[in-house]
Amino acid sequence: MRTAYLHGYPGVIVSGSVWLVSALVALFVSPEKAVWALLIGGVLIYPLSMLLDKILGAPGAHNPSNPLGKLAMEGTVFMIMCIPLAFGLSFYKIEWFFQGMLLIIGGRYLHFATLYGLKIYWALGIGLGIAAYALLVMNASSHTTLLVGATIEILFGIVMLILTRNRKSSSYQ
Repeated sequence: MRTAYLHGYPGVIVSGSVWLVSALVALFVSPEKAVWALLIGGVLIYPLSMLLDKILGAPGAHNPSNPLGKLAMEGTVFMIMCIPLAFGLSFYKIEWFFQGMLLIIGGRYLHFATLYGLKIYWALGIGLGIAAYALLVMNASSHTTLLVGATIEILFGIVMLILTRNRKSSSYQ
């Protein structure tokens, strides 16, 4: 999985970019449209990540016999099953959708620690979860929540890129 997807950092950066675009939509158009920007952008994360993997010289696909591929798919299905909960929250308060999505995405990253064998994903997942809770308590706006999510993901993605490039042995934890 590490070799096929470059430790996952392209996906983290692409995901953070989707959150950033959604933040701009929330700020300049409306939070309601930002919900759709995040959902539609979310569908594009995997194909764009695979494309970025290939541009950077990785296969962008794992061996079909790798059992971790099944875990990745199961995690994806579980994440998709959770999205209606966040969407339901938006009918009470639109900001709660984005904070709920931060929790869902944070939870998804926790199992990436197993998929990639990298403990940094625990930090990313927990960081997103703590941010979601803090933003909820602070009654943060939609665009603020989206910007925080984007910043966390993009910064983690850059750190992972640097660690991957500096340690070609693929051994960072």
